[in-house]
Amino acid sequence: MAASASLRAGAAMVDITPPAGTHLSGSGMGEHRPAQSVLDPLYARAVVFEQGGRKVCLLALDLCIITEEFTSRIREAAAKRFGLPPEAVMVHSIQSHTAPGCGPFMLDPDFPLETTPETEYLWGTETPYFEATVPRAVDAIGTACASLQPVQVGAASGVLDKVAFSRRGVTRDGSVCMPWPVGRRQQPLGPTHIRYMEGPIDPEVGAFCARTDDMRMVAMLLHYTCHPVNVFATRSAYHAVSADWPGAWAAGMQAAYGKACVPLVVNGCCGNINPWDPFDPDFVPDHRRMGAALAELGCKIVPSIAFAEAGPLDWAVKTVRLPYREIPAQRMAEVERILSASPQPKWREDDSGCIDAQWFHAASTRSIEYCRRRMPEFLYEIQVMRIGDLALVGLPGEPFVEGQLALKIQSPAKHTFVAHCSSHYVGYLATREAYPRGGHEANPDCTYWAKLAPGSLETVVENTVALLREVFQRR
Repeated sequence: MAASASLRAGAAMVDITPPAGTHLSGSGMGEHRPAQSVLDPLYARAVVFEQGGRKVCLLALDLCIITEEFTSRIREAAAKRFGLPPEAVMVHSIQSHTAPGCGPFMLDPDFPLETTPETEYLWGTETPYFEATVPRAVDAIGTACASLQPVQVGAASGVLDKVAFSRRGVTRDGSVCMPWPVGRRQQPLGPTHIRYMEGPIDPEVGAFCARTDDMRMVAMLLHYTCHPVNVFATRSAYHAVSADWPGAWAAGMQAAYGKACVPLVVNGCCGNINPWDPFDPDFVPDHRRMGAALAELGCKIVPSIAFAEAGPLDWAVKTVRLPYREIPAQRMAEVERILSASPQPKWREDDSGCIDAQWFHAASTRSIEYCRRRMPEFLYEIQVMRIGDLALVGLPGEPFVEGQLALKIQSPAKHTFVAHCSSHYVGYLATREAYPRGGHEANPDCTYWAKLAPGSLETVVENTVALLREVFQRR
């Protein structure tokens, strides 16, 4: 750990906007969404901090999902070409649902499905885009390393509670549904079937900035917590490429502080958080409106930052073992019946060109068994970086926001930013209390995106707190 040497930082952003026809991940259910237009470009954004010869890197990607293979290739290249320790490279996907994924995640890679270039999208990925994006992401890291310069850093935060909402509505019978912005025509009195929303949000808007002695902004880490699904919910833009609110926020901050400033959005534990007001029938999703609100507050936060020389630069990684859910015998019998009748994808009988939902759910459940054969317990990577008073935490998957709030309360750091969807694909990590209610994130069908057993989130929080304390106690 280095504390006496001065801190240097460099940042860069590289365009990773996909070509027309590239599959946009995030809808699931075997639906193909070829890109047809671009609302706003996608970027790979990298920031590298160096102190006393030691480096850490955050790579934030305007993608839907990244897998372990994708992350490993980037880390290996960064180690070989730029001398970055692999465990000191945090790869984070903002999880825009109107962007491609990099690596198979909708079904397990071992699921026995005949793959062609026309059907690869069923896994949520396409090899040509994957192969094109890896070198571009590595180039962003390289450019950041090449532009290292002395900086001072600082952080501050504000609060914004009007653009993010719990997305788990508890209904009259105690089960959970996900509110959708359907409009007043369909719900003239609002969503009267919902009694209350299950959980909290995290309203903190954080900004960690690095600037030169002449007050030029080099990079900003911008932290907020919400699913990027505004554009996804807008049917007229369903096939449009967009980085959603993180892209709009970053663009707003760059407009305010200059093109030389690289803003990286760190999207937090938003597994149960959406940008749709659940009780407003007139609500219309708008990623630019949301990004503008965050940028307006961000431009008030940044002037309040007290910049100073950074303290220690450090990092640590820990892998914990998480159990899978037990799939009920009745569900397994149903899965066997469906997949025995149709071992290969069963298409819907209409003209939608989509996979039959029942078949896709069955394949998703069976994917848990393939994952279990490969890993009897799921290997989950927790990553912690310390940059002075800032703790940057990388958590794979889509943890519920309650886990992030618990981390912030127990963290020894003055500021704690959590980056969800980091390093490899996991699926959801729901609270223990959420499982009996079901819902998309903890559904009783035990789908591949809801494969981890109750208590997994709590285990991750416990181990992350211990790792944070270990890193911040070092001298």
